[in-house]
Amino acid sequence: MSNLLYLALAVVLSAVGVLVLWFRTRRPRSMNAHIEEFARELEALAPEPEPRRPSRESMRERQSG
Repeated sequence: MSNLLYLALAVVLSAVGVLVLWFRTRRPRSMNAHIEEFARELEALAPEPEPRRPSRESMRERQSG
């Protein structure tokens, strides 16, 4: 009987472990979660903004100042 109990305990612990891993890695199903995921993907694909060049007026102010 102790062998059967040991096997049942192993099966129960394995099932609990699988459920915990599944629960941690499952994807959210709400509409907001999908919108936020899409926004993150768009941000990752967006090109970086080009650095702004100083205007001629600001360069003159720096030279005269």
